[in-house]
Amino acid sequence: MSEQTADANVRIAWAADAPEVARVQVRAWRQAYADLLPAPVLESIDESAFAEQWRRSLARPPDARHRVLVALEHGTVIGFASTGPADDPDADAVSDGAITAFHIDPDHTRKGHGSRLLQACVDTLAADGFTRAVTWLFSADDVLRGFLTETGWEPDGAHRELDLHGDGAIRVKEIRLHCSLTDD
Repeated sequence: MSEQTADANVRIAWAADAPEVARVQVRAWRQAYADLLPAPVLESIDESAFAEQWRRSLARPPDARHRVLVALEHGTVIGFASTGPADDPDADAVSDGAITAFHIDPDHTRKGHGSRLLQACVDTLAADGFTRAVTWLFSADDVLRGFLTETGWEPDGAHRELDLHGDGAIRVKEIRLHCSLTDD
């Protein structure tokens, strides 16, 4: 009897993946942030505009250490993450890397894709010479925080408040988590 294995993997994204990355981002945001952001904000997200931004970003990253990774199932993008140097004011430009986006399509969670994608992010950041990884998340995003803390990420005490429209109407609080990329 043969054992079937899932056709699931992670690879570096290509510019042609931009529409699928945007689709995953919009679906993930609409589910994950439904209780955090007003419905009109989530409904107004323009998937085609996101796709164009991702296409440009994928075609011309700021430098070689900025990467987008995609989680695939049977060749279809079902998650993505972006990595690069941390740009926080207190970041060490040489040692601190960041995961700046991390999303799995809501229909594909709890199937190991997030774990594979997170491990690929950690491996990528370590290969780029970073010794510490950081990521920001909405303070009320208990699902992502739980997932990350179960894998060894911890809050480092940093927090911030984002003004989504620049007019003070919608503010969200974020916390920063971090983990070591070395064996120490």
